[in-house]
Amino acid sequence: MKIQIINGSNLNLLGKREPDIYGTLSFEEYLEVLKKTFPESQIDYFQSNCEGSLIDKIHETGFSYDGIVLNAGAYTHTSIALHDAIKAVTAPVVEVHMSNIHAREAFRHVSAIAAACEGSVVGFGLDSYRLAVEALLGE
Repeated sequence: MKIQIINGSNLNLLGKREPDIYGTLSFEEYLEVLKKTFPESQIDYFQSNCEGSLIDKIHETGFSYDGIVLNAGAYTHTSIALHDAIKAVTAPVVEVHMSNIHAREAFRHVSAIAAACEGSVVGFGLDSYRLAVEALLGE
């Protein structure tokens, strides 16, 4: 299976940004763990702080990949455009958040993309990505 992981705003700072919430491991370090955990799958990674670039990547991979794991960062709570991009493609999309967005600030409780996604995994740190890949693989 081909799985595209897409990370949005500020997730390039994983390992440095608020380590009490997000931990000390960079996503690039964790990606190696994921690739070893799922050697039978092709796992590609993209990160951007720009909403349009995230939409472009969904369009680019959403018809040729078997699934997308999307952590849209703060765009989760504001982007109808990401919601529409997810609805436009055929690949299933699993929404991911490392922290439990429902236990944080009230503005994080609502996801503008959740209704367009197959499901959501929240609150398990970087392991949220593994759980999302497992969901896409049907494990």
